[in-house]
Amino acid sequence: MKEKEEILQAIRRKYPQLSEPRLQEEIAEHGKLLHFNAGDTLMDFGSYIRMVPMIIEGSIKVSREDEDGNELFLYYLNAGDTCSMSFSCCMMNKKSDIRTVAEDDTTLIGIPIQYVDEWMSRFKSWQQFVMQSYDLRMRELVQTIDEIAFKRMDERLMNYLEKKSEAAQSKVINSTHQQIAFDLNASREAVSRLLKQMEKEGSVQLGRNKITLLD
Repeated sequence: MKEKEEILQAIRRKYPQLSEPRLQEEIAEHGKLLHFNAGDTLMDFGSYIRMVPMIIEGSIKVSREDEDGNELFLYYLNAGDTCSMSFSCCMMNKKSDIRTVAEDDTTLIGIPIQYVDEWMSRFKSWQQFVMQSYDLRMRELVQTIDEIAFKRMDERLMNYLEKKSEAAQSKVINSTHQQIAFDLNASREAVSRLLKQMEKEGSVQLGRNKITLLD
C-alpha cells in the first residue's frame, strides 16, 4: 500500500501530463518501484524487454552497438522521461537494440509490457505521452546523426559534456578520458588532446577522473 501511494505521488509530481485519475491509479496499481545503483545495467543488447521505465530520480545513459561491437552514446533519460525504444520493443516483442545503464543512483517505475499497448486505446493522455516520447527521442537521434556526420570532434565532445552535465545536474563530470572516448567511439588520445585544448581555452578544468565545465 505504501509503494502504491509513493508511485501515485511520483506520477503526479514528475508526469503531470498523465492527468487522467484512472490512468494514475492503474499505473500505481500495476507499476513497480525499482531502484538501481550508478553503473547498473538496466537493459542490455539482445535482451527481451519486460517493462517500460518511467524515471523518477536519477538519469540513464542509452547507447547503441554496431555490427563490429562498437558502442555509441545516443542520449540520456532523466526524471520525467521514458524510453520510447522500450515501447516499440514491447509492442513488437523484439530484442533490444540498445543498452541502458544508470548514470547515477536511479529510481523508476517499471510498467509491465501488457499494459503499454492496452492503455494506448483507453487513455488519451497515455497515447499522447507515448507519441511525444517517440518524437523527442527521434529528434535526439537525428541530432546525434548530424553531430557524427557534420560536426568536428571538438564540437561533439563539448556537446557530450554539456549533456552529461545536464543529466548529472552538476558542472563537475566524473568520468575518465577512456570512458568518454568509448561513448563517442573515438580514441582516448584524441579525447585527451581535445580536453587539454579546451582547458587552455578556459572552457573546462581537468582533474583526476573529473572534468569541470566553466562558464
